[in-house]
Amino acid sequence: MEPLCVVLYQNDAGTAQTLAVGLSQHFESVYLVRTYEEVRPAVARHRAEAVVLDLETSGPDEVERLHQEFPGLCIVGTHRLADDKLWAEAMSLGASDICEPRNDEVVYSLLHRHTRHAAA
Repeated sequence: MEPLCVVLYQNDAGTAQTLAVGLSQHFESVYLVRTYEEVRPAVARHRAEAVVLDLETSGPDEVERLHQEFPGLCIVGTHRLADDKLWAEAMSLGASDICEPRNDEVVYSLLHRHTRHAAA
């Protein structure tokens, strides 16, 4: 499998740092952005294959914008209180998965979704 470049946005600085450290152990490049407005420019600049997006701040509309602008992008949304309704909405708008902002869940989701996409 080719190396994976990930753009990471989490509103909480502590969560962002924890995820960045965890993701960097599995992926070649992890770019941390401070606001969701920086996500799209960072994806384009770094030619990212995946993005981890804080849905508590950015919301499902940002998933749709990213999916439209970057159709092949693996979008993993994070939310502390994700429920079936949020999951279904985000998935219908182009997300690859929704999970809690924990290293094990985010890494699993990225690896699983990217592997499935590469095999297709």
